[in-house]
Amino acid sequence: MTGVAKATGGADRADRADRAGKVEMAERLIVVDDLTVDFPTGEPGEAGTVRAVDGLSFTLAAGRAIGLVGESGSGKSTVASALLGLHRGTGARVGGTVRVGGTDVGAASDRELRALRGAVAAMVFQDPLSSLDPYYAVGDQIAEVYRVHTDATRRAARARAVEVLDRVGIPDAARRAGARPHEFSGGMRQRALIAMALACEPRLLIADEPTTALDVTVQAQILDLLHELRRETGMGLLLVTHDVGVAAESVDEVLVMRHGREMERGPVSEVLGAPRDTYTRALLAAVPRVDTPRTGAAASAPRPEGGALLEAVDLRREFSRGRGTVTAVDGVSLTVHPGETLGIVGESGSGKTTLGRMLVRLLDPSAGRLRYRGTEIATAPEKELRPFRRELQMVFQDPVSSLNPRRSVGESVADPLRAAGVLDEGRLVARVRELLDRVGLDPDRYDRYPHEFSGGQRQRVGIARALAAEPRLIVCDEPVSALDVTTQAQVTALLAELQRELGLALVFIAHDLAVVRQVSDRVAVMRDGRIVEQGTVEEVYETPSAAYTRQLLAAVPALDPALAAARRAARRALPVPAEDMAVA
Repeated sequence: MTGVAKATGGADRADRADRAGKVEMAERLIVVDDLTVDFPTGEPGEAGTVRAVDGLSFTLAAGRAIGLVGESGSGKSTVASALLGLHRGTGARVGGTVRVGGTDVGAASDRELRALRGAVAAMVFQDPLSSLDPYYAVGDQIAEVYRVHTDATRRAARARAVEVLDRVGIPDAARRAGARPHEFSGGMRQRALIAMALACEPRLLIADEPTTALDVTVQAQILDLLHELRRETGMGLLLVTHDVGVAAESVDEVLVMRHGREMERGPVSEVLGAPRDTYTRALLAAVPRVDTPRTGAAASAPRPEGGALLEAVDLRREFSRGRGTVTAVDGVSLTVHPGETLGIVGESGSGKTTLGRMLVRLLDPSAGRLRYRGTEIATAPEKELRPFRRELQMVFQDPVSSLNPRRSVGESVADPLRAAGVLDEGRLVARVRELLDRVGLDPDRYDRYPHEFSGGQRQRVGIARALAAEPRLIVCDEPVSALDVTTQAQVTALLAELQRELGLALVFIAHDLAVVRQVSDRVAVMRDGRIVEQGTVEEVYETPSAAYTRQLLAAVPALDPALAAARRAARRALPVPAEDMAVA
């Protein structure tokens, strides 16, 4: 063989090897090797970084699905952003190698990154309201994404937008394409984001907490949709979630993260069925379940005997909307006894929060009766309500919006004490420090501000503020909905402990049926402003009489992947509650 032939043969072999390497890399949609991400910290001009991802490595084959699971701050979303090069230009320092669809993300040019995003890999973010432009029609936004990545005409792009909206289950897609985001319900907005991601037929979908803010039935619909899309298109899926049950429903493999590092990785059935790592076991132990006995207040608190502490009869609340009215609560009757927990469960828009606010007279009922300790308070003027204000308290869903960001947490907790006439500063500060300590916070953080606390800590501040008035009944409105499972468990355990020690009655409002089961003695299920079923926890969860309750229970994520598949099949056989298609 001549030198030229040898050279040519060598070039051919190198070319074939290069092509084979690219094919192999393409079959592995994601290849992450020793990924590190550091973010600058401190004041401008000061040195220092915080490591968000620390030496992470994993791969994802085409058509497969992996779940990144962990608590807030574990680095999950940082990894997802690194896959699309979204840290570029932010000041973050990214190390290691990230390849997506054969493209080296770190070495790619801006043009190559644009080609990667949308056409090869697309991302669905947690909050669709912040991802969709409120000024433009949803269909126009999808069409614009399609035109950016293709040479399509405006007409073809609009047709593609209608096509993908129809594909993700938006009814009357041609008409709905002209609606703006605020005219969609939460589940519809998330479907619209998925449609936008699908417009360019990507091989990989990255979903960052896509169901966190959704009700259980809408969450099930989105997870079922992702499952069907994978089955039909063969696309890969990287799912970021703090909800272990969501991962069990959706992926083949699980990677558990903590403090930016991998704690455990493997097939979903092995990791969730027989976890090896201590942290994974703790994470799973904290997950509330609908099929296990109660472990919270309801399981251990003695029940004082006697009549009802609070009784509502035919409560009704209407709100004006334009020239008409909307009935948010429609003829609700219930009782709360001393020392017990009544769980109120239902989807968004069912009237739960409106009912809770009426129970503590933060809202006036439009009709009906409300008796507290035998006294009618439904129509009582403020002067007559004052003796009861201290005894009826509320813990709100969002501690960020219920705490004044310009005042220290100590001052916020002190407000009910000042309202009660505790004016001696020494006594007041001592009592607030005692309350902070009681809910598991450092009393020396009295002068710190809300932004200096984590979500779970802020919720503890809200509980401390409610306790300051020495209440007999606390209405808790979605107190753990925005928290990780371990923080949820800590907050519900705190409420159980306080209930045992102080004899508190609790009304626990939530859309999470598993959490409600864990903390409640009795449960009321709400839909469209009415109670469709109520009874003991055992009655409602084990032998539900209402079809709607059965639909809610069928939509709850299961930790067993086999059971999750069986429930998915069962959901197909059930009529799914229609989403509210009206203007939000």
